[in-house]
Amino acid sequence: MDTLRELGVSIAHAAQQFIALLFQQQKDGVQFPNYACFPFESDNRFEWFYLPASLIRHEGLPLRSMNGPQQKAALDLVRASLSTPGVTRTEHIRMLEYVLAEMEKNLANPFRRDSEAYHFTIFGIPSNTGTWGWRYEGHHVSLHWTILDGVVIATTPQFFGAAPAEVVTQVPGGPPVGTRILATEEDLARELVVSLNAEQQRRAILVSDAPWDILTLNLRDISIQENRGVAYEMLTESQQQVLRKLVEAYTVPQPAVVARNRMNKIEQAGWDSIKFAWTGSIEKGQLHYYRIQGSSFLIEYDTPMNEPFHRHTVWRDFKGDWGRDRLPSAPSGSRNLGHAWEWGPDILREHYMTSHHHSGDVHEHSRKESSDV
Repeated sequence: MDTLRELGVSIAHAAQQFIALLFQQQKDGVQFPNYACFPFESDNRFEWFYLPASLIRHEGLPLRSMNGPQQKAALDLVRASLSTPGVTRTEHIRMLEYVLAEMEKNLANPFRRDSEAYHFTIFGIPSNTGTWGWRYEGHHVSLHWTILDGVVIATTPQFFGAAPAEVVTQVPGGPPVGTRILATEEDLARELVVSLNAEQQRRAILVSDAPWDILTLNLRDISIQENRGVAYEMLTESQQQVLRKLVEAYTVPQPAVVARNRMNKIEQAGWDSIKFAWTGSIEKGQLHYYRIQGSSFLIEYDTPMNEPFHRHTVWRDFKGDWGRDRLPSAPSGSRNLGHAWEWGPDILREHYMTSHHHSGDVHEHSRKESSDV
């Protein structure tokens, strides 16, 4: 696709094909527990999660609740919305559920892993006029598209995660051995941080410990993080090239026209004030975190929950998430309000962000944290 309009038209067509195959109860939820279609104005459009299905209820219609033709049309919608590497990434993330199930099979209270607990939600009526959007979401994936008069105007928040970060054992249904879903995002960042001289590292490396998760979590509204890190203008030419490649790596899952548009916006705003910050160890296999922050965007990468094999990454636009900079005022707030199963930072820290979260369910987590106080 050469333009954002051509991309939007293609996505709308795929969404129309998907909806046409759904039964009525799969669309409106009258008789179905999970359903696909919401009004564009729905507050649910701003609710997003990246937890496994056993910890959170994702809205939308899951692959598990579709027949064969519906599943094919749903995955065709993903293919219409992402680049080929992006489609491969989402499929490998789904297949990691088989790997996690194998890793956890001997635990007393293992998580329920499900490669078909990935949900499709349509907001508004897909067409080449008016406003609509859609979301693809499940464990370690939360992707969002907003389309105005046939033009893709937003593709953020963009969340990808991986566990394990590298597949070391072949598991039936899992990705091939050696698969590293977020390899470029890790390797380029480490290449950059180890290349820094003492003064650059003094600015770039903030604290000794990596945080429990990406700092912005699943908040709707985010603001510029503390203005710390090494600035692009302080880097050598070769280091600047590495940082550019690192930012570009976060655009690769998107169609080429979206990737170009993101990079063009950065070029127009200027690179000099963009800052790179790192915390944690610079040694491979250890806990670490980094962020790249410009005037309009934020990239975060983390090894969450004290697990070196675990990865979370996100791209956020301070004003442009869900196309809010191009659309009339929409509901906001730092928490996802309105549902009994809401997830905000305090619930996250109590029930999910524990150092041994694989050892039991959320109730066990709560008891464990209480006993550690």
